[in-house]
Amino acid sequence: MAKLIYSTLMSLDAFIADAQGNFDWAEPDGEVHAFINDQFRDCSTHLYGRRMYEVMRVWDSDEMMRGMPDYIQDFAGIWRAAAKVVYSRTLENTTTSRTRLERQFDAGAVERLKETAPGNLAIAGPTLAAHAFSTGLVDECHMFVAPIAVGGGLAAFPVGSSVKLGLTEQRRFSNGMVYLRYSVCP
Repeated sequence: MAKLIYSTLMSLDAFIADAQGNFDWAEPDGEVHAFINDQFRDCSTHLYGRRMYEVMRVWDSDEMMRGMPDYIQDFAGIWRAAAKVVYSRTLENTTTSRTRLERQFDAGAVERLKETAPGNLAIAGPTLAAHAFSTGLVDECHMFVAPIAVGGGLAAFPVGSSVKLGLTEQRRFSNGMVYLRYSVCP
């Protein structure tokens, strides 16, 4: 059975975007990006909410990838090869390859996808991940912690809920970023 993995870049105080909606402070350098690429190679499907999809769809643009470093082009290839499911009540259509639109999060459908997917599933964005956490679908969390505290913004984990985690891997990068891999405890 495939795992559902919540992966995110976040500040030391656990925000994925600051109070103004900025997240440029978490941009991975080449070393971190290459590691992220390796983490996503076995993900056959990505689950997104509308806002995260709108951020991520740039990876489908040949024009944006021209002249980019190898690790950026590598991620674009990994992203394009994966199926994408976008959950949105307001988005009219999707514009990227291998992408389907769902109007609401259906825990049963995601569970069936975990049973049949050829690789792991990645879920991105704390709002969508909150639905998966609340239904017990998340198996692992891959957190990339940037060496900055932003003081507020969009929280990486569902506010007001508790998620018990067990540390299974850690790695420190030369830019001060830290990777923490957790299994979700029952």
